[in-house]
Amino acid sequence: MSTHIAAKEGEIAQAVLLPGDPLRAQYMAEHFLENPQCYTTIRNMLGFTGTYKGKRVSVQGTGMGQPSMSIYVTELFRFYGVTTAVRIGTCGAIQAETQVRDIILAASACTDSAIPRQRFGDLCFAPTADFGLLQRAHHAAETLGLRHLVGTVASTDLFYDDRENWKVWARYGVLGMEMESAELYTLAALFRRRALAILTVSDHIVTGEAASAEERQTTFTDMARIALDTVAEL
Repeated sequence: MSTHIAAKEGEIAQAVLLPGDPLRAQYMAEHFLENPQCYTTIRNMLGFTGTYKGKRVSVQGTGMGQPSMSIYVTELFRFYGVTTAVRIGTCGAIQAETQVRDIILAASACTDSAIPRQRFGDLCFAPTADFGLLQRAHHAAETLGLRHLVGTVASTDLFYDDRENWKVWARYGVLGMEMESAELYTLAALFRRRALAILTVSDHIVTGEAASAEERQTTFTDMARIALDTVAEL
């Protein structure tokens, strides 16, 4: 058992989907998994395990931001033997040609967080997705006929940031802003596990277009279908 999840041995599958919102975790479990069982309600950060196409899969909420993501992913890797972690979340687009509800497969993740400096000092680590997962996700998205992009995202610690640092990332081709993927990829490298972030564009920082909070919770399901088909092939 771990401090923040406290699931019993064997209750969590080796492949875990990681939405930030625990209510999205519940929605995904109830609508996509067969016989989902809740294994944790601690701090209302819900986690479920069920089956998809005959494969055991878990869905675990992680909260908002890299510190929260770090707690849950570390415990999943360290205490529960999770080998594959796929973030399913949202991001804000920063390229004019990207559209709200597009899906981004994050090949890598920049960050402005102080967490890497605590780990690496003056060294610069490059948080990168597992190529096998990325390749499978790309194939799954094409098979499902879903519009998607593959590229770099940026994980920021500030949701409200008057400095507009996103403009710097945009000049270097970064597709979107979010708050978790860099830490997920870094932990996967540390623990020698596989990780990928699949993100739905929920708002457009350039144009101001945005989806509603309810849409984000209940209708951004295409990324879950891609994620589930990706881990089902493992």
